[in-house]
Amino acid sequence: MYELFKNLGSWLVSGDQWGGTGGIAHRLAEHLEYSLLATLIAAAIALPLGLLIGHTGRGAFVAINLASFGRALPTVGLVVLVFLVAGLSLWAVYVALVVLAVPAIVTNTYAGMAAVDPEVKDAARGQGMRGHQVLFQVELPLALPLIMTGLRLSLIQVVSTATIAAYVSFGGLGRYVFDGLAQRDLVQVLGGAVLVAVVAVVLDLALAALQRFLFRHRRTADAH
Repeated sequence: MYELFKNLGSWLVSGDQWGGTGGIAHRLAEHLEYSLLATLIAAAIALPLGLLIGHTGRGAFVAINLASFGRALPTVGLVVLVFLVAGLSLWAVYVALVVLAVPAIVTNTYAGMAAVDPEVKDAARGQGMRGHQVLFQVELPLALPLIMTGLRLSLIQVVSTATIAAYVSFGGLGRYVFDGLAQRDLVQVLGGAVLVAVVAVVLDLALAALQRFLFRHRRTADAH
């Protein structure tokens, strides 16, 4: 075991391992591209849906059940299915990652909106606020903590699952995992897994820092 981790350390810090199209830097860039783009697309779909459902109170049953269905779908199976329909392309990977990311964003956005005190919304309407003003000036700020939690959960899931790109012959950090398995190179497999875990933790910490900044800025604005 000691020898394995010693070899892993040498593998991670080797200058040769970081250069070229098969190097860690390039694979990391590919993995971040897959993960961030898929999460942004999922957020563009799920946030308006969750906000609309939470604001109007309509369609919650359908949305939550669809979200649960999407969460239960086997990601690799979905990739294979899209490949059979659309052919070999990265779109299959993106579709699978987006489907994976949408449920947590929808459910957390809806939960955050539903948790807003109805009396607060009634008071806002009593002051003459229109529907969109209540949504963006009252409900959304109060629901933001749960919305950010949903985004963080989705991003971590996507980063972890983006290794499937390598399963279907594309890049990313999953390349080390699948190539290492094919070559029976345990150091490479472990190195790929460690890199994916580190990326997930770093991105989660970055979003947590952003969340704290937004809330601190909001509290400062409220104080003034």
